[in-house]
Amino acid sequence: MNTGPLRVSVDTDACCAMGRCAATEPRVFDQDEDTGTVVLLQAAPPPELHDTVRLCAELCPCTAITVTEE
Repeated sequence: MNTGPLRVSVDTDACCAMGRCAATEPRVFDQDEDTGTVVLLQAAPPPELHDTVRLCAELCPCTAITVTEE
């Protein structure tokens, strides 16, 4: 398991507003009230959130979440 820095980015144009990310990790992701698309709350979440952030990227049906690790 990688414990180095983790960066998250989102593509709001690709987001299909399913809300899986916000439901799975609300400390990192939210949804826009008007459009339902993803809102990134933390681009560099702390290590204790890395596993669920990776899971969110896997669960995203639109591949709108990108996780980059060093």
